[in-house]
Amino acid sequence: MIQTVPETGSTNADLAARLGAGEYLAEGDWLVADRQTAGRGRQGRSWFDGHGNFMGSTVVHPGAGDPPAASLALLSGIALHEVVAPLIPPPTTALLKWPNDLMIGAAKLAGILLERVGDAVIVGIGVNLAQAPSVKGRETIALSAIGPAPDRDHFAAALAQQFSLELERWRSFGLDPMIRRWLAAAHPVSTPLAVGEPGEQSLKGRFIGLSADGALQLGLADGTTRTIHAGEVRLAGEN
Repeated sequence: MIQTVPETGSTNADLAARLGAGEYLAEGDWLVADRQTAGRGRQGRSWFDGHGNFMGSTVVHPGAGDPPAASLALLSGIALHEVVAPLIPPPTTALLKWPNDLMIGAAKLAGILLERVGDAVIVGIGVNLAQAPSVKGRETIALSAIGPAPDRDHFAAALAQQFSLELERWRSFGLDPMIRRWLAAAHPVSTPLAVGEPGEQSLKGRFIGLSADGALQLGLADGTTRTIHAGEVRLAGEN
């Protein structure tokens, strides 16, 4: 079920409040907003609420036998890439950037935000379908810049269906095939990366893959490998 509301503060915050109040939210149900007045991304950044874009959240209830909940970021990225890729005319391609962005070149097209509430994980996804935000120091892009903007409701239905399919695969087959698929949709091995939170000195290296649990593997100039479990990751040329 996809519930659409004309305006809300944040779809993630709405689902968090409902979970906090003891409501059970079924997997496969989505809350989608026409407009968000307090949408947010990683590190509490505000999330642009341009009309015609996709802004929605869903809930996953990880079980004892499921892969690590953090790998839902990879699952979400794959689902998003599967839906977006057919909408992009060649030779342009969209590439996943660990752990939660979908990029076209150095421009951000979409982002994913995971939040834990009790035993549940809220997955929030924002996609620039019709409009791209103007963000100081960051390059952004919308699908409308490279082709017709997809209908938001049709896009929501396709994403919900693909997400459910990927969730079933995640539970049935584990992380190994998901990591292989994620790598096939990501920036190439040896891509220069910088890792570090805003205001911190960045750790620079080259992308050499993912670990068995989905963490970023960063090859450093001295020949060592650093495993990154969390952090702000930037591509070469990305501010």
